[in-house]
Amino acid sequence: MNYEVKDFQKDVIEKSFDKPVLVDFWAEWCAPCRMLGPIIEKFAEENKEEWLLVKVDTDKNQEVAMRYGVRGIPNVKLFRNGEVINEFTGALPEPAIKEWLKKSIPSKFADRIEQAKVLLKNRNISDAKIILEDIHSGDINNSEVRILLAKILLFDDQKEALRLVQNVDGNLNNIEQAEAISTLAELLNRDKNSFPDSGVNEKYLSAIADIQRKDFDSALTKFIDVIRADRSYDDDGARKICIAIFKYLGEDNEITIKYRRDFGSALYV
Repeated sequence: MNYEVKDFQKDVIEKSFDKPVLVDFWAEWCAPCRMLGPIIEKFAEENKEEWLLVKVDTDKNQEVAMRYGVRGIPNVKLFRNGEVINEFTGALPEPAIKEWLKKSIPSKFADRIEQAKVLLKNRNISDAKIILEDIHSGDINNSEVRILLAKILLFDDQKEALRLVQNVDGNLNNIEQAEAISTLAELLNRDKNSFPDSGVNEKYLSAIADIQRKDFDSALTKFIDVIRADRSYDDDGARKICIAIFKYLGEDNEITIKYRRDFGSALYV
Protein backbone atom coordinates (compact mmCIF):
# COMPACT_ATOMS: atom_id res chain seq x y z
CA MET A 1 0.00 0.00 0.00
CA ASN A 2 1.27 3.47 -0.88
CA TYR A 3 1.38 5.71 2.19
CA GLU A 4 3.42 8.52 0.61
CA VAL A 5 2.09 12.02 1.16
CA LYS A 6 0.54 13.84 -1.79
CA ASP A 7 -0.84 16.96 -0.11
CA PHE A 8 0.23 17.42 3.53
CA GLN A 9 -2.65 19.77 4.33
CA LYS A 10 -5.28 17.32 3.06
CA ASP A 11 -3.57 14.02 3.88
CA VAL A 12 -2.48 14.95 7.41
CA ILE A 13 -3.93 18.16 8.83
CA GLU A 14 -7.50 17.83 7.54
CA LYS A 15 -7.77 14.06 8.02
CA SER A 16 -6.44 14.33 11.58
CA PHE A 17 -9.75 15.94 12.54
CA ASP A 18 -11.47 12.64 11.68
CA LYS A 19 -8.95 10.22 13.17
CA PRO A 20 -5.31 10.32 14.34
CA VAL A 21 -2.67 10.48 11.61
CA LEU A 22 0.80 9.02 12.19
CA VAL A 23 3.44 10.73 10.03
CA ASP A 24 6.70 8.91 9.33
CA PHE A 25 9.39 11.40 8.25
CA TRP A 26 12.01 9.36 6.39
CA ALA A 27 14.49 9.33 3.48
CA GLU A 28 15.66 6.66 1.04
CA TRP A 29 19.30 6.92 2.13
CA CYS A 30 18.45 6.45 5.85
CA ALA A 31 19.09 2.85 6.94
CA PRO A 32 17.18 3.14 10.28
CA CYS A 33 14.23 4.53 8.28
CA ARG A 34 14.19 1.41 6.12
CA MET A 35 14.19 -0.70 9.28
CA LEU A 36 11.36 1.23 10.92
CA GLY A 37 9.15 1.66 7.86
CA PRO A 38 7.88 -1.93 7.48
CA ILE A 39 7.07 -2.17 11.20
CA ILE A 40 5.04 1.05 11.15
CA GLU A 41 3.28 -0.03 7.94
CA LYS A 42 2.36 -3.40 9.48
CA PHE A 43 0.78 -1.69 12.49
CA ALA A 44 -0.99 0.77 10.19
CA GLU A 45 -2.60 -2.06 8.26
CA GLU A 46 -3.64 -3.84 11.45
CA ASN A 47 -5.15 -0.65 12.93
CA LYS A 48 -6.47 1.17 9.86
CA GLU A 49 -9.84 1.67 11.53
CA GLU A 50 -8.20 3.49 14.44
CA TRP A 51 -5.52 5.65 12.78
CA LEU A 52 -3.92 6.53 9.43
CA LEU A 53 -0.29 6.42 8.30
CA VAL A 54 1.31 9.01 6.04
CA LYS A 55 4.98 8.82 5.01
CA VAL A 56 6.89 12.01 4.22
CA ASP A 57 10.19 11.78 2.32
CA THR A 58 12.19 14.64 3.85
CA ASP A 59 14.33 15.05 0.71
CA LYS A 60 11.22 15.69 -1.37
CA ASN A 61 9.35 17.67 1.32
CA GLN A 62 12.03 19.78 2.97
CA GLU A 63 9.69 22.70 3.70
CA VAL A 64 7.26 20.45 5.61
CA ALA A 65 10.14 18.82 7.53
CA MET A 66 11.48 22.24 8.52
CA ARG A 67 8.04 23.50 9.50
CA TYR A 68 7.62 20.65 11.98
CA GLY A 69 11.14 20.76 13.37
CA VAL A 70 12.42 17.47 11.98
CA ARG A 71 16.11 17.44 12.92
CA GLY A 72 16.80 13.73 12.74
CA ILE A 73 15.21 10.78 10.97
CA PRO A 74 13.34 8.58 11.25
CA ASN A 75 11.03 10.93 13.10
CA VAL A 76 7.45 9.82 13.78
CA LYS A 77 4.86 12.44 14.74
CA LEU A 78 1.27 11.80 15.75
CA PHE A 79 -1.28 14.41 14.60
CA ARG A 80 -4.74 14.92 16.06
CA ASN A 81 -7.04 17.85 15.27
CA GLY A 82 -4.29 19.49 13.22
CA GLU A 83 -1.66 19.41 15.99
CA VAL A 84 1.27 17.16 16.93
CA ILE A 85 0.31 15.38 20.14
CA ASN A 86 3.27 13.01 20.47
CA GLU A 87 6.40 11.86 18.63
CA PHE A 88 9.57 9.80 18.76
CA THR A 89 12.87 9.78 16.88
CA GLY A 90 14.94 6.78 15.89
CA ALA A 91 14.28 3.17 14.89
CA LEU A 92 12.69 1.73 18.02
CA PRO A 93 12.28 -2.06 18.33
CA GLU A 94 8.85 -3.43 17.43
CA PRO A 95 7.65 -4.05 21.04
CA ALA A 96 8.58 -0.47 22.01
CA ILE A 97 6.69 0.91 19.01
CA LYS A 98 3.65 -1.18 19.88
CA GLU A 99 3.71 0.13 23.46
CA TRP A 100 4.18 3.72 22.25
CA LEU A 101 1.19 3.40 19.92
CA LYS A 102 -0.92 1.90 22.71
CA LYS A 103 -0.18 4.87 24.96
CA SER A 104 -0.27 7.58 22.31
CA ILE A 105 -3.17 6.85 19.95
CA PRO A 106 -6.26 8.60 21.33
CA SER A 107 -9.34 6.46 21.84
CA LYS A 108 -11.92 6.60 19.08
CA PHE A 109 -14.20 7.70 21.90
CA ALA A 110 -11.95 10.66 22.79
CA ASP A 111 -14.56 13.32 22.01
CA ARG A 112 -17.22 11.57 24.10
CA ILE A 113 -14.77 11.08 26.94
CA GLU A 114 -14.09 14.83 26.92
CA GLN A 115 -17.84 15.43 26.96
CA ALA A 116 -18.15 13.20 30.03
CA LYS A 117 -15.30 15.08 31.73
CA VAL A 118 -17.08 18.39 31.17
CA LEU A 119 -20.26 16.95 32.65
CA LEU A 120 -18.34 15.69 35.69
CA LYS A 121 -16.71 19.09 36.15
CA ASN A 122 -20.18 20.64 36.10
CA ARG A 123 -21.35 17.98 38.60
CA ASN A 124 -23.76 16.39 36.13
CA ILE A 125 -22.83 12.96 37.41
CA SER A 126 -25.79 10.97 36.07
CA ASP A 127 -25.34 12.04 32.43
CA ALA A 128 -21.57 11.54 32.61
CA LYS A 129 -22.11 8.05 34.02
CA ILE A 130 -24.43 7.11 31.14
CA ILE A 131 -21.83 8.20 28.56
CA LEU A 132 -18.95 6.45 30.31
CA GLU A 133 -20.87 3.20 30.77
CA ASP A 134 -21.76 3.23 27.08
CA ILE A 135 -18.11 3.78 26.11
CA HIS A 136 -16.96 1.10 28.56
CA SER A 137 -19.31 -1.44 26.96
CA GLY A 138 -17.57 -0.84 23.63
CA ASP A 139 -14.02 -0.49 24.95
CA ILE A 140 -13.65 -2.37 28.23
CA ASN A 141 -9.86 -1.91 28.28
CA ASN A 142 -9.90 1.89 28.12
CA SER A 143 -8.11 2.77 31.37
CA GLU A 144 -9.18 6.42 31.38
CA VAL A 145 -12.86 5.45 31.14
CA ARG A 146 -12.47 2.79 33.83
CA ILE A 147 -10.91 5.32 36.19
CA LEU A 148 -13.58 7.94 35.55
CA LEU A 149 -16.31 5.36 36.17
CA ALA A 150 -14.55 4.16 39.32
CA LYS A 151 -14.42 7.72 40.65
CA ILE A 152 -18.20 7.95 40.21
CA LEU A 153 -18.89 4.55 41.77
CA LEU A 154 -16.46 4.99 44.66
CA PHE A 155 -19.10 6.18 47.13
CA ASP A 156 -21.84 3.67 46.25
CA ASP A 157 -20.10 0.50 45.07
CA GLN A 158 -16.55 0.19 46.38
CA LYS A 159 -16.11 -3.39 45.10
CA GLU A 160 -16.94 -2.38 41.53
CA ALA A 161 -14.71 0.68 41.80
CA LEU A 162 -11.85 -1.57 42.90
CA ARG A 163 -12.50 -4.00 40.03
CA LEU A 164 -12.45 -1.21 37.46
CA VAL A 165 -9.04 0.11 38.51
CA GLN A 166 -7.27 -3.24 38.46
CA ASN A 167 -4.45 -3.48 35.89
CA VAL A 168 -4.76 -0.04 34.36
CA ASP A 169 -2.18 0.82 31.71
CA GLY A 170 1.28 2.26 32.33
CA ASN A 171 0.32 5.93 32.08
CA LEU A 172 1.63 7.53 35.29
CA ASN A 173 -1.50 9.61 35.88
CA ASN A 174 -3.72 6.54 35.42
CA ILE A 175 -1.62 4.55 37.87
CA GLU A 176 -1.73 7.32 40.49
CA GLN A 177 -5.50 7.71 40.07
CA ALA A 178 -6.01 3.95 40.34
CA GLU A 179 -3.93 3.80 43.53
CA ALA A 180 -5.89 6.71 45.04
CA ILE A 181 -9.25 5.13 44.22
CA SER A 182 -8.09 1.77 45.60
CA THR A 183 -6.96 3.39 48.86
CA LEU A 184 -10.26 5.23 49.32
CA ALA A 185 -12.44 2.30 48.24
CA GLU A 186 -10.73 -0.08 50.66
CA LEU A 187 -11.06 2.52 53.42
CA LEU A 188 -14.79 3.06 52.84
CA ASN A 189 -15.36 -0.70 52.68
CA ARG A 190 -13.59 -1.48 55.98
CA ASP A 191 -15.34 -2.70 59.09
CA LYS A 192 -15.35 0.10 61.69
CA ASN A 193 -14.22 -2.38 64.32
CA SER A 194 -11.00 -3.05 62.38
CA PHE A 195 -9.46 0.30 63.31
CA PRO A 196 -7.03 0.37 66.27
CA ASP A 197 -8.07 1.79 69.63
CA SER A 198 -6.47 5.18 70.19
CA GLY A 199 -7.23 8.71 71.29
CA VAL A 200 -7.58 9.66 67.62
CA ASN A 201 -9.93 6.79 66.72
CA GLU A 202 -13.11 8.86 66.95
CA LYS A 203 -11.73 11.68 64.78
CA TYR A 204 -10.39 9.16 62.25
CA LEU A 205 -13.78 7.47 61.88
CA SER A 206 -15.46 10.87 61.63
CA ALA A 207 -13.10 11.82 58.81
CA ILE A 208 -13.98 8.61 56.96
CA ALA A 209 -17.66 9.48 57.30
CA ASP A 210 -16.85 12.90 55.83
CA ILE A 211 -15.31 11.21 52.77
CA GLN A 212 -18.46 9.13 52.33
CA ARG A 213 -20.42 12.40 52.29
CA LYS A 214 -17.83 13.88 49.86
CA ASP A 215 -16.99 16.55 52.44
CA PHE A 216 -13.27 16.57 51.66
CA ASP A 217 -12.67 19.87 53.45
CA SER A 218 -13.73 18.43 56.77
CA ALA A 219 -12.07 15.06 56.12
CA LEU A 220 -8.68 16.62 55.35
CA THR A 221 -8.86 18.89 58.40
CA LYS A 222 -9.43 15.87 60.65
CA PHE A 223 -6.85 13.62 59.00
CA ILE A 224 -4.22 16.35 59.29
CA ASP A 225 -5.10 16.66 62.99
CA VAL A 226 -4.60 12.89 63.31
CA ILE A 227 -1.18 13.15 61.65
CA ARG A 228 -0.15 15.80 64.19
CA ALA A 229 -1.50 13.83 67.15
CA ASP A 230 -0.53 10.25 66.22
CA ARG A 231 1.33 9.92 62.91
CA SER A 232 1.66 6.12 63.20
CA TYR A 233 -2.07 5.47 63.75
CA ASP A 234 -3.51 2.82 61.40
CA ASP A 235 -0.09 2.22 59.83
CA ASP A 236 0.37 5.89 58.88
CA GLY A 237 -3.14 5.76 57.46
CA ALA A 238 -3.99 9.46 57.72
CA ARG A 239 -1.01 10.43 55.58
CA LYS A 240 -1.85 7.81 52.94
CA ILE A 241 -5.49 8.89 52.83
CA CYS A 242 -4.63 12.59 52.48
CA ILE A 243 -2.41 11.77 49.49
CA ALA A 244 -5.19 9.64 48.00
CA ILE A 245 -7.68 12.50 48.38
CA PHE A 246 -5.27 14.94 46.72
CA LYS A 247 -4.78 12.55 43.79
CA TYR A 248 -8.50 11.83 43.56
CA LEU A 249 -9.38 15.53 43.44
CA GLY A 250 -6.39 16.53 41.28
CA GLU A 251 -3.39 18.70 42.09
CA ASP A 252 -5.06 21.82 40.66
CA ASN A 253 -8.26 21.37 42.69
CA GLU A 254 -8.88 24.26 45.10
CA ILE A 255 -9.29 21.88 48.07
CA THR A 256 -5.98 20.16 47.29
CA ILE A 257 -4.24 23.53 47.03
CA LYS A 258 -5.87 24.73 50.26
CA TYR A 259 -4.66 21.78 52.37
CA ARG A 260 -1.32 20.86 50.78
CA ARG A 261 0.69 23.26 52.97
CA ASP A 262 -0.98 22.20 56.23
CA PHE A 263 -0.47 18.56 55.25
CA GLY A 264 3.21 19.15 54.54
CA SER A 265 3.82 20.99 57.80
CA ALA A 266 1.99 18.32 59.81
CA LEU A 267 4.41 15.68 58.56
CA TYR A 268 7.36 17.49 60.07
CA VAL A 269 5.97 18.62 63.42
